[in-house]
Amino acid sequence: MGERALGFVLLLVVGAAAGFLATRMMKLDSDIPTTIAIGVGGALIGGLVIRLLLEVTGWLAGFMGAVLGALVLIWLWKTYIARR
Repeated sequence: MGERALGFVLLLVVGAAAGFLATRMMKLDSDIPTTIAIGVGGALIGGLVIRLLLEVTGWLAGFMGAVLGALVLIWLWKTYIARR
């Protein structure tokens, strides 16, 4: 397995864990693909924000950023999209 493929699989695993935690913290009932998508989106957003603002590396900072990003996405979803 190539390095890029391994990175993608790691992103999915971290995203799934972050999405699971974030959906439980925000009490959002969602299916598995949505939970993973929220976590991956949160991982991308949170990872970029954490690295840009704090210039911190390492898996723990990335995971924390993923959870925070997923929480923001859930809040946006509940606030603007789910109310329609």
